[in-house]
Amino acid sequence: MLWIIIILAVILILFILSIRIVHQSTAVVVERLGKYHKTLETGVHFILPIFDRTLPAISLKEKVADFPPQPIITKDNVTMQIDTVVYYQITDPKLYMYGVERPVSAIENLTATTLRNIVGELELDETLTSRDTVNGKIRVILDEATDPWGIKINRVELKNIDPPKVIREAMEKQMRAERERREAILLAEGNKKSQILKAEGEKQAKILIAEAQKAKYIAEAEGEALAIKKIIEANPNQAYLTLKAFEALKNLADGQSTKLIVPSNIADVASLVASVTETINSTKDNKKDSSKKTIQRKA
Repeated sequence: MLWIIIILAVILILFILSIRIVHQSTAVVVERLGKYHKTLETGVHFILPIFDRTLPAISLKEKVADFPPQPIITKDNVTMQIDTVVYYQITDPKLYMYGVERPVSAIENLTATTLRNIVGELELDETLTSRDTVNGKIRVILDEATDPWGIKINRVELKNIDPPKVIREAMEKQMRAERERREAILLAEGNKKSQILKAEGEKQAKILIAEAQKAKYIAEAEGEALAIKKIIEANPNQAYLTLKAFEALKNLADGQSTKLIVPSNIADVASLVASVTETINSTKDNKKDSSKKTIQRKA
């Protein structure tokens, strides 16, 4: 009876030892008698106790490796510190376990040498402005190199690029000078636009003043023409003409008339009217000529 209990206990222990539960996003490599046998996926599996041995579980999740800064020399002989971040994922647990010793250290060394080769072909300015290009080249090279190890490189990023202090100071001075140059250009363009707007405003003001004076002279000329027309249509009598003649003689004293005809018989009212009429007409002609010249100058 005791032997039966012992045998059942041993069978129970062996049964328990034969059960392997693999969690999500993990894989387990099984060796039988020291040789690779199979890879266990997610779920419940049974192995042969004593004959089979399971290696530590391998995570299939994407991992991040943050490597310390590496001294890199550019094409123009500038030494700077660059640290990288590599995102990788295990795709083949068998190759990962048997492909390379210490895979993370191998990726770190491979990243450093690849970075030196790529950045060594670039100058400092190109290195600072071509991060995406450098990232893409490193990723392709690392992905090809780590494929036999069962590792896929998903992404590579240059985390920090730290040039020497002297180079940083020179870059800061260059950026400061560039900002001052842009500020001077903006101020000059602002002053230029301000002066242009001011000149345009003065020009428009002069045009409006000239147009207003032109309209004034035209209105005055039209008013005088209309008044003369009304007088003619009214057929004024001799007394009205005599009165206007004396008003015209009064206007002769201001010195603006250029032509004056005095008849031999000044007492003759008819001759006086004709003389005054001719004087008035001459004065109006002179005013009209002067108005036209003024309008032409303003226009």
